[in-house]
Amino acid sequence: MSHGLRSRRALLAAAALLPVSRLLTASAPAQAQSIGRLELDGAAARLRTGGWVLMMRHAQTEPGIGDPPGFRLDRCATQRNLSEAGRRQARAAGEALRAAGIVPSLVRSSAWCRCRETAELAFGQYEPWPPLDSFFEDRAREPAQTAQVLAFARELRAPANAVLVTHQVNVVAALGVSPAQGEIVAGRWEDGGMRAMFVFRPA
Repeated sequence: MSHGLRSRRALLAAAALLPVSRLLTASAPAQAQSIGRLELDGAAARLRTGGWVLMMRHAQTEPGIGDPPGFRLDRCATQRNLSEAGRRQARAAGEALRAAGIVPSLVRSSAWCRCRETAELAFGQYEPWPPLDSFFEDRAREPAQTAQVLAFARELRAPANAVLVTHQVNVVAALGVSPAQGEIVAGRWEDGGMRAMFVFRPA
């Protein structure tokens, strides 16, 4: 493993310990305000207005960062997957969101198995969307993928809300916030940019 990759993995590991820290990148929106954390009921009240992009980091996984060497997208067994606790977390998240009246108009997911399983267990129906795929191992893909996420946010209109199940690096790139596993960063298009408004944990 190269020194650069080791360093990047170390930084990502440290970031995971600060769930709502502001980690700004060149492609992330510059925001002056701090990001707030809401309980589920408070989040549900805000989301009733519609027009929200809910970027959800996949649920809890087996220990590790990134994926094992030589992993394949078409073989879940080669990837870092949800733990049993993560599967329970994803199911509980979906149940809690529905009970709070948060029913997204659209659910999209990264092709990685940990994201697909999170989406399926929490929401049932979802569609794979390549802009949500992890670029942890290939940062050259970050600008184009993030641009597509931002374009999607720009076109989303109330009363629709959309859930995007993805990875830590993708959320940081789009919203400048590092969520813990299973957390949701709620953002919307405002004043010409994608703005992170608050973070919440469904379960």
